[in-house]
Amino acid sequence: MTSVTNPETANCFSSSTLELAEKRTRSSSSPSPPSSSASRRERAVQPPRCRRRAGANMGNLLKVLTCTDLEQEPNFFLDFENAQPTEGEREVWQQVDVVLKDAKAILDQLQTYKGAGRQIREAIQNPSDEALQEQAWLAVVPLVGRLKKFYEFSQRLEAALHSLLGALTNETYDDPTQHLEREQALAKQFAEILHFTLRFDELKMTTPAIQNDFSYYRRTLSRMRINNLPAEGENEVNNELANRISLFYADATPMLKTLSDGTTRFVSENKNLPIENTTDCLSTMASVCKVMLETPEYRSRFASEDTVSFCLRVMVGVIILYDYVHPVGAFAKSSKIDMKGCIKVLKDQPPNTVDGLLNALRYTTKHLNDESTNKSIKLMLQ
Repeated sequence: MTSVTNPETANCFSSSTLELAEKRTRSSSSPSPPSSSASRRERAVQPPRCRRRAGANMGNLLKVLTCTDLEQEPNFFLDFENAQPTEGEREVWQQVDVVLKDAKAILDQLQTYKGAGRQIREAIQNPSDEALQEQAWLAVVPLVGRLKKFYEFSQRLEAALHSLLGALTNETYDDPTQHLEREQALAKQFAEILHFTLRFDELKMTTPAIQNDFSYYRRTLSRMRINNLPAEGENEVNNELANRISLFYADATPMLKTLSDGTTRFVSENKNLPIENTTDCLSTMASVCKVMLETPEYRSRFASEDTVSFCLRVMVGVIILYDYVHPVGAFAKSSKIDMKGCIKVLKDQPPNTVDGLLNALRYTTKHLNDESTNKSIKLMLQ
């Protein structure tokens, strides 16, 4: 496999490191017997210098804060199109597959969401017209049922994310590169969750009717209860659930917030796992996507051009999650994500095809505007 060197870290190498690299280059120029595909695979999976088996939580945190090893990016092809579960992956894969099977239907229902704007306007403009009030109510109730379904799916998605993170961050393998390369079906599902999340939020941001419909529903339901009017139905939600749903849709990117909060919760609930198990998994996934997108040998293996946009969306998704989970975020010097390289990959795409993804980095990350963020990165995202 072709080795990919990160130019951003080239200046950080010590002289001894450069000398060692030169020696290796000279030695590699001499003829050597061809190696097997198995040995090539082993060389591609190189454990990072920042080892994850630490003694104390403080030691783990310090390693996460100070480890900046970008010298050797993961260099393997993650088959987002055809990966199938091994026997060891099957149990978790089946659990997550049940959730992902419903994801397309959720996106289809959101994409066709038209809202009840006309009926609501007519009802508000004619408050004494009972027929118009009834029409607006009958139009809104099934839509609220759909919104409730979307919210409940977000809870299922978070549970699926926890299952995948548990599998991809445990101690079965020595480092996240091995996890992602040898558990490609689970890595693919993780990517599919991220792809769904960003796509859902893109659609939600262009559908203002969602919050208008739900606000009208809550106001009308409250008025009906005050007047002791019947408001029964399978789509009715109690006040507690209504508050949670309202908070969910109030966020500009509700699914991404669900995943970010869920990932943070996963870290806090699994204190036996070093923080870097999770952050390394995320940074490695981002690096894998970047390398595949910028390496013609890998990119040419995509059977569909849709896989390119899928890979771009996944890269941005894991960057955002990393930025929320890592103590100092994705934009700090200690970040294990090559942010300049990732942004360059995005900007190298055809015009107007990745505006939403660049905006996601601009407006939904946590640490971009920190003083510690490199000014050149801020300029790239202006």
